[in-house]
Amino acid sequence: MCTSYYTVKSQAVNEFQIQNSKFIAHIKRVESEKEAQEFIESINREHWKANHNCFAYVIGENQHIQKASDDGEPSGTAGVPILEVIKKKNLRDTVVVVTRYFGGVKLGAGGLIRAYSRATTEGLQASGIVERIPMKIMQSTFDYTQLGSIENALRKSSYIIKEIHYAENVSIDIYVKENETPAFIDWITNLSNGQAVTQSVGAEYLEQTVN
Repeated sequence: MCTSYYTVKSQAVNEFQIQNSKFIAHIKRVESEKEAQEFIESINREHWKANHNCFAYVIGENQHIQKASDDGEPSGTAGVPILEVIKKKNLRDTVVVVTRYFGGVKLGAGGLIRAYSRATTEGLQASGIVERIPMKIMQSTFDYTQLGSIENALRKSSYIIKEIHYAENVSIDIYVKENETPAFIDWITNLSNGQAVTQSVGAEYLEQTVN
């Protein structure tokens, strides 16, 4: 797993009007360029009567896949502004499609840039942004007599409980940052007076809402 990164929380749609033109932002988290392109095509099919379906996406570690399209708007007035908002917020694995239904009043290059930037910004606000943090899942197993004190100490600590398993003994799965693993093992060992058996049982991203 790589370092932590920011992405959109959920799929969202946001709409507003400027000079009778309707702008609809469609936001989605994607894991590949193929998935981004499929989402763009789905918006094209849904809004086939629209004048423009402009888009941009940023995908992959180090944001190495980036693409933008003006879809018939004047060059640089739609796709690039969308892309710049995504990059300014340091997002990845994110695709934004902004649909425009022309209202009869030309906005000019500056007006278009502002409109597509606003559509993207408000769309991302509707979706929400999360930080995905790579974590190890450490499992500590111990006797039921220690459950109350250990669970209470965990909830007061910086460590995050993922799940509690009740069997012959009790086991707690805990999210721990990889560089904090040795310190965690020492902490839980001391807390349990050496009775807890602790091991790594996996790794996954923990999502924390940014806004």
